[in-house]
Amino acid sequence: MNRKYELVYVVSPEATDDQVTELHTQVESIIQRLNGTLEKSENWGRRKLAYEIGRHKEGTYVLEIILGGGDLMKEIDRRLKVSDLVIRHLIVRVDAEQGVVERTRARRMETSRRRRIARGLPADRLPGEGQRGEPDDDRDDRFDLGGEDMR
Repeated sequence: MNRKYELVYVVSPEATDDQVTELHTQVESIIQRLNGTLEKSENWGRRKLAYEIGRHKEGTYVLEIILGGGDLMKEIDRRLKVSDLVIRHLIVRVDAEQGVVERTRARRMETSRRRRIARGLPADRLPGEGQRGEPDDDRDDRFDLGGEDMR
């Protein structure tokens, strides 16, 4: 089953651009070999680390968005752990978070529609309705405290 993952890895500051490109090529070949797809790749460049890792105070950050299975990500994780160039790496499954966001948005919209109908308003907002500066806000019950008392 193909899932969406974000891979971020930090490469040692001593690594040359050619070595960073070679590391990216290795990751890409693993993805192709295990039937995954590389959706997006960004080299964020050399940045200061939030805290010192070993003796390193900065590193080159690379982001890869990958569609693939768990075995693909296990292999990439294994390879990055043994690479001397990689200071740190993190793999996060993104599709689960997107599902939660979509369900939350749908639940808020449904609640908003029910409240608007109970007030005698149309179920959906009309263009220009609501406070200025909030065009995409899908809540219209900003002042409803949900039965809580403010004391």
